[in-house]
Parts: sequence; structure tokens; C-alpha cells
Amino acid sequence: MPDAALRPAPLGLAFVGCFTTERRRARGQGIDVYRTGASLEGWTHLGRVDGLTNPSFLVTDPARAVVYTVQGDGEAASAFAAEADGSLRTLGSAATGGTNSVHQSLDPSGRFLIVANYASGSVALLPVRADGGLEPASHVLPLPGDPGPHRSEQACAHPHHVVVSPGGSHVLVPDKGLDRVFVLRLDGDRLALVSETVMRPGAGPRHIGFHPGRPLAFLVNELDSSVATCRWNEATGTLVPLHLVPTLPPDFFGASTAAAIVVTPCGRFVYTSNRGQDGIARFRLKDAAERLDPTGWTPSGGRDPRFMTLAPDGKHLLVANEQGDSLVEFTIDPDTGDLSRTGARPSLSPCTIAFL
Repeated sequence: MPDAALRPAPLGLAFVGCFTTERRRARGQGIDVYRTGASLEGWTHLGRVDGLTNPSFLVTDPARAVVYTVQGDGEAASAFAAEADGSLRTLGSAATGGTNSVHQSLDPSGRFLIVANYASGSVALLPVRADGGLEPASHVLPLPGDPGPHRSEQACAHPHHVVVSPGGSHVLVPDKGLDRVFVLRLDGDRLALVSETVMRPGAGPRHIGFHPGRPLAFLVNELDSSVATCRWNEATGTLVPLHLVPTLPPDFFGASTAAAIVVTPCGRFVYTSNRGQDGIARFRLKDAAERLDPTGWTPSGGRDPRFMTLAPDGKHLLVANEQGDSLVEFTIDPDTGDLSRTGARPSLSPCTIAFL
């Protein structure tokens, strides 16, 4: 892929993938396309790509102006060329080599889309054509290990996230079913296992985010509602847990699962979402520390905040409340990390947001 400095200017587009099926208790219709500014100003609905089944996660390739989606509960990934007017032209779909593909990332070279197949417990490589379209999975790597203790949520391997390391030499895959984080690397045209980190039994690792300037990663655990600070070694491809904190307020006693994690560009603040408690947990990383300190909880503005992302300016947080049918915007205080709600807009069963 071209260097970031050589990439085309952003198109000022936001894409919201929405669950569509009865199995997901969904009301969405596909991928909604919006025009918006870097700080989410001037939010305008441009159109929709319908006829899709559960476009459950979206990633964009600014170099090619392509949007990729996977099918929640399905077996395919799709690619779309984005035009300046917001229209999406299909580049076709390709088999992911597994079922319930839940997350994907482009490898740093842009040669492959790396896909986590949640239900079948594998990670797949899909070759990317010159136009950004996809070929069927060329290599599928099953993830090994013993399932965790949760009877219904940890029956087998359940990779939930695919994240390229800051140096670009490794791929980290939190596995909710095995209570592990796998570190992989590209070995030619195949994936190879480098290391694995075992987390607390029943934790259910879900998503991971890196500090922008220090060798630290923050792992949100879905099932026990916790976030772990870990030390990352790019040279060896190893992850070492250092510290664990709960994502739930100490006076909350209901059912809840953690979902998304966001790290601010300054590296001082981390946010996680709680589905059930329906709040955004705020954490602060002190300058010399290797631990997160909870600083409070902010209502997400709707039920089941499944996904969160920073606006392109890095100063606003956008939350997708899946069962609340809403996208809620917050401004981030640069000194304290506190969140102030600044806007909301309707969206049916939103589960992912991407910008281009």
C-alpha cells in the first residue's frame, strides 16, 4: 500500500453498517452512506446499499477508495469502490473459508484482507486484486487451544478481532472462545502462529487497541467486563499482561458484556463500551504508568453500544447503539478525557462505522 502521505485526500464520507436479520433482532437495511466533516459537522445522508446480509464490520482502504465488509453469520466478504458522490460500486464478494466472519483488516502491503471467522474458529487470507476486489480465501488457519469455561459463549475458538501491530510485522487476534490473544505473521502467502497469550479463564478477549507511542496494548474482555493493559514487543511478537481493571461501575449489578475499545491519539485516554449497563467507561493512562485508572462512566445514549470510533479529527467519539437505533456523538475533553454529548441521529441496528 502507498505511504500514508501519498494517499488521496479523504472523501469526507462515513459508512454505517447495520444488522439486517431477524436472528440479530435487527431492523437495519444494509450500509448507509453519509457526508460529514472531520469533526462530524454537516452530517448528511447520501444513500444506502441494501440487499446485504448483516454488514457487521467495515474497513476502508484510502489508497484505493475501497470499502470492505464481512457478513455477520455468513461466509463471505464484499468490496465496494467508493465514488466522490458517496455511491458504492460493487466489486463482488468472495468466500472467507469460514462462518460468521466478524472482523477484517488489510495487511500492510495491501495484498490480503485478513478475516476472523468467529463461528468456525479460524483466520483467513483473501487475496486483493489490483482494483481492490477480493478472491476467495487462499489460506485458512484454525486457531488451537482448549475452550474457556463459559458453556454457551466458549464452546470453541471464536476469533473476534484482527489488528495489525504498530510496526506492521504482526497481526493480533483476540479469541473470545479460547481466552487467548494469538499473534500471527504473514509467511509468504500463508499465516503463521508466532505466539499466544493466555488471559484469565472466562474473560472472553474481544477487541484490542494500541497506544500510539508506547509499547502498550489495551485488551477489552467481553465476558468478564474487564480491560487489560499489556506490554507489546514488536521484535518478538509477544504480548504480556500487566494490569486488569473492570469496565463496569462498582455499583452496577445487572447483566452486561463489554464490546468496543478506543484509544485516543494522545494515548492518555481509553474508552470501552458496556452492553447492558449501556455506558462508556473512561480510563486514564498516567505518563509513567503501565496501568489504566478508571475515571468515570458516561451513558451511551442508547441500548447496547456495540461499536465506537473516533471521528477523523480524533477529538470526537461516535457510538453505535445497536438496539437503541442511534448514533451518538461526544466531544472529548483534551485535558480530562471526559465526554460531553453533542449530538445524536437515528440509525437502525448500527453495528459498525468507517470513514473515507
